[in-house]
Amino acid sequence: MGGIQIAAKRVMDVVLASIGLVVFSPIFVLIAIAVRMESRGSVFFRQNRTGKNGKPFRIFKFRSMYVMEDGPTIEQARRNDPRVTRVGRYLRASSLDEFPQLFNVLKGEMSLVGPRPHAVAHDKHFAELVANYVIRQHVKPGITGWAQIHGLRGETADVNAMRRRIEHDIWYALNVGLLLDAEILARTVIELFRAKNAY
Repeated sequence: MGGIQIAAKRVMDVVLASIGLVVFSPIFVLIAIAVRMESRGSVFFRQNRTGKNGKPFRIFKFRSMYVMEDGPTIEQARRNDPRVTRVGRYLRASSLDEFPQLFNVLKGEMSLVGPRPHAVAHDKHFAELVANYVIRQHVKPGITGWAQIHGLRGETADVNAMRRRIEHDIWYALNVGLLLDAEILARTVIELFRAKNAY
């Protein structure tokens, strides 16, 4: 992307993220109340993730688990995971737990569209298994992405599943553009209603 397109993408991120925070703020309040009523702990979950060019940042999510893992060893969420709260199960299935990342977008750490950021521990592991993995880090990570609209979300139970997701991320990084972002955002709305592989 040229300088003008990069600037336009940033403007789109800021405008849409700001609108989203205003429109969905009542839902955010209800989610926060539900999270606090069900279990002790913070409403928000923060974890170190890898951003553009390998720069780490702290991601925001609504807490959906009883644990707050953030270290050298992090276990991926899996089907019927006992760490997930009852409210968290719904939040994860509907992707509502991801909405606080609009703050990360406003801070410039993420974009609305891009490869999903992985925990730092997972990044190091995946980089050793998938060729050209680092290419996905040439663009900002996103709340949604090319892999997600193709159903590649949730647990990567084996190397092949993880490799398919990363290949989609790399394709996006090599073909990023405003029209592609618009397509991904539109298709994300449809994908949200399917709630596949989200647990």
